[in-house]
Amino acid sequence: MKIFIIGAGFTGIQLAKRFVDGKNDVVLIDNNKDAVSYAENRLDCGAILADGNNLAVLEEAGIADADALVCVTADDEVNMITCSLVDSVYPKILKIARVRNYAYYVNTAEAAKKHSDDTKNNRPLYGIDFMVNPDFEAAQAIVNSIEKNSIIDSLKFDNSPYEILRITVEEGSPFDGIALKDLWRLTSSKFFVAYMERDGVASLPYGATTVKAGDVLGLLLERSHLAEFLKLCGSKIMNIQKIALVGAGRIGTLIAERLGEKQKGERKFFRRQRAQFVIIESDAERASAAEERFAGIAKVFNADVTEEGFLEEEKINNFDLLICSTSNYEMNIVTAAYVESLGVQNSVVLVASDAYGAIARRLGIEVAVPVRDTVVDSIMSHLRGDTVSGIHSVNGGFLEILEVNVAEGASVDGKKLMEISDPGKFLVLMALKKGGESYRILKGDSVLEAGDKLVIIATKADSQHVLERFAK
Repeated sequence: MKIFIIGAGFTGIQLAKRFVDGKNDVVLIDNNKDAVSYAENRLDCGAILADGNNLAVLEEAGIADADALVCVTADDEVNMITCSLVDSVYPKILKIARVRNYAYYVNTAEAAKKHSDDTKNNRPLYGIDFMVNPDFEAAQAIVNSIEKNSIIDSLKFDNSPYEILRITVEEGSPFDGIALKDLWRLTSSKFFVAYMERDGVASLPYGATTVKAGDVLGLLLERSHLAEFLKLCGSKIMNIQKIALVGAGRIGTLIAERLGEKQKGERKFFRRQRAQFVIIESDAERASAAEERFAGIAKVFNADVTEEGFLEEEKINNFDLLICSTSNYEMNIVTAAYVESLGVQNSVVLVASDAYGAIARRLGIEVAVPVRDTVVDSIMSHLRGDTVSGIHSVNGGFLEILEVNVAEGASVDGKKLMEISDPGKFLVLMALKKGGESYRILKGDSVLEAGDKLVIIATKADSQHVLERFAK
């Protein structure tokens, strides 16, 4: 593929790295000299110092031959206008824009839906095929980690009873010292070890690998079996009754809204669970807005959560869960570590990138959601071809979990799972068979067919090659 990326900030650079690694032709454009210089020195791609919304510049760089345009500058309007400009001349190019302004994103998305419902319209609104909003992606990731009785890093899939749950094996666990191929002897529940992390390094598992205390397992299993596997890994399941949310900005507000909508029905999540929910915001104006918006659902404090007197007075240290969602990502980590040291059992934090997420986890923080990496994954999901419907990074992108559709005429079409096995490079975790209603874990003699939707985990270095086997 030939991909144009407008904006050489963190997101633009990470996208460029991943596409260059996949042997794609990448052109990176930015009007910041330092950003372009950085890209030239570290990436094997074209780097141009110019305004990306200049059609003449784009055409000179070869936009006519591009497969995709990704606009991730710091300016929402520039991103949208650039997509619209290119669409007016090159409508066949796939166009993606990052839009940070949530109100703008929502209003445009609603208008786009009405536009697409009109059968006379065969072009996307503003020429943008996909919009990505960092706040929405981050808030949804945080909410997905929160369940009634557990706080756990999880990855969910549509039409699937299975999730991939990241669980640490504790000292004295029944799993400690057992080979992966023998873990099934300890339970009658269906499960699959998707990946393993040891000393911060992720890998695809081999049956002969022995599990040790401190290892992190990526377990594919049904959420209803979580309590059993937490016990097997040496962890305890909790009943989350008291939740404190720090930060009532855009992401914090979205989290509060999503938690209220988390369980369907007329009654809200917190009312149904009889949980105590508080929002802590240091900015008076934001606190006032949150108090009005969440009246009857949450108690709002205009305070600094790190003030010892406040924590003692409101007994925040007795809460089951702390969510830190402010835009000061480093302070989120510090705050969560501090409050956990005072007695809070679990914490979920918003961080800048997966590198900071690794630091947070080493400090004992249960879940760290990296805003930038979440956005990169969302964009990548739209750029891996028609057969790919989702991409999720593991361990800073060393491994990728891919949602893939088997194409008609693909090399794996009609093959048994055991016939396409390639240990150490990829694993097929589960499949939604063509015409089926739910995912299931496959066996070695299961036959793959065109139209099947698979969930695969692969090393980043091999993912592009792996995907080619499922395409035409």
